Amino acid sequence: MLDPIPGFSHHTAEVNGQTIAYSEAGQGEPVLLLHGFPQNRAMWRDVAPGLARTHHVIAADLRGYGDSGDPGGGMAGMTFRNMAADQAALMAHLGHERFHLVGHDRGARTGHRLALDHPERLLSLTLMDIVPTEFLVRNITSDAATAYFHWFYLIQPSPFPETMIQADPDYFFEQCLSGFGAVSLSDFHPEAMETYRHHWRKPETIAAMCNDYRAALALDVQDDCEDLNRQVPCQSLVLYGEHGVMAKYYDVPGSWSARLTSMQSQSIPGGHFFIEQSPEETLAAVSAFLGSL
Repeated sequence: MLDPIPGFSHHTAEVNGQTIAYSEAGQGEPVLLLHGFPQNRAMWRDVAPGLARTHHVIAADLRGYGDSGDPGGGMAGMTFRNMAADQAALMAHLGHERFHLVGHDRGARTGHRLALDHPERLLSLTLMDIVPTEFLVRNITSDAATAYFHWFYLIQPSPFPETMIQADPDYFFEQCLSGFGAVSLSDFHPEAMETYRHHWRKPETIAAMCNDYRAALALDVQDDCEDLNRQVPCQSLVLYGEHGVMAKYYDVPGSWSARLTSMQSQSIPGGHFFIEQSPEETLAAVSAFLGSL
């Protein structure tokens, strides 16, 4: 197994009918870190060790991603509701009935769903560089759709996108990494990139990621519409890349203001992947938020 986060121990757990891979270190209140597309828990390698100085940090791979298992079941198996249930079960398995959650991209959308489906479980919620799924679909613009083309490419019927991506997965996913605003491949740690390439070359991972996006527009949006009148009850932090696509085309904090009971927000230097571009600033923002609770 590649080492996703140096200094952490690496494990798998059988929870919610899935195999979920995770890394952990540190002591204190538990913090669950969830990654986004097209990455895995290695994206936290420059942030997680700092958080582990004050907290018990668990960085997990979402189902279908990284070292976690392939859930099967097509797009129905890759909903945010199912991903949230996995992570809630993982934290219960580890003895943490309540915990802080920090999510980026797909991990943030999973965190938002977990906060709605299991509100009693969260001590706090940190959402990184997303607007709500329902809000994005309802307010999509041609500029945003061009920048986030993958949303509409990956949802095409199987096996069209899977077949095309498998022809050269490194090219496709590296274009995704470098195309989401103010980032170059040199901003990503070489060892993290090694883990990304290792996993996204697998046909089953490619299929899971396509089904993730298919589920978002076919199923997750429906779940979000049913919960439009509900607010996340815990303290929340919204972070976003200062020069990313979301900040360029949307009022990121404004998109969340009616959905979070108590919200702080802050921009971080960089684009969509500001966690890897500006790990010190990211760590400082998350640590300050957690320390204020």
